Amino acid sequence: MLESLNEAREELKRVDHLIYVSLKYTRTVDVLLNIINRMIDAYDFLIEALLRYALEKNMIENVPSAPKERGELVKDLFEDELIRDNIELFFLLRKLHKSNPEKEQEYRRHVTMTSYIDNRKELVNIDIISQYYEFQKNFVDYVESLITGKNGEDN
Repeated sequence: MLESLNEAREELKRVDHLIYVSLKYTRTVDVLLNIINRMIDAYDFLIEALLRYALEKNMIENVPSAPKERGELVKDLFEDELIRDNIELFFLLRKLHKSNPEKEQEYRRHVTMTSYIDNRKELVNIDIISQYYEFQKNFVDYVESLITGKNGEDN
């Protein structure tokens, strides 16, 4: 469990660098897609940690292998708004990464990636991806406190 948490933290360090260094100097949709990919990887590690925790607590008998099934199982096991919201963000990021985005304002401050997900227009720019990153950083701390029992509670 803790290995997965550490892996998630390492991915978030890479995301931090991509947002605050790479994106600052190379304002392209490709950098946004790379950030999204790293965030998805971090979520995969966090979901893995939560599922291992659930397995250890005998809440489940086995861990599914498909990412969507794993995310849905975490949402079902942990009836917590923060967990649900983060799993929904994980699903959105996966859809964004698989989409064929339009590029706007590349090489400018307002570089924007536009995708249509579930018949909705989704925009990703520097401000939005930074908000997603902060949200995910808080989630890592929350998952760690849940798993280690520090400042958290067992669900």
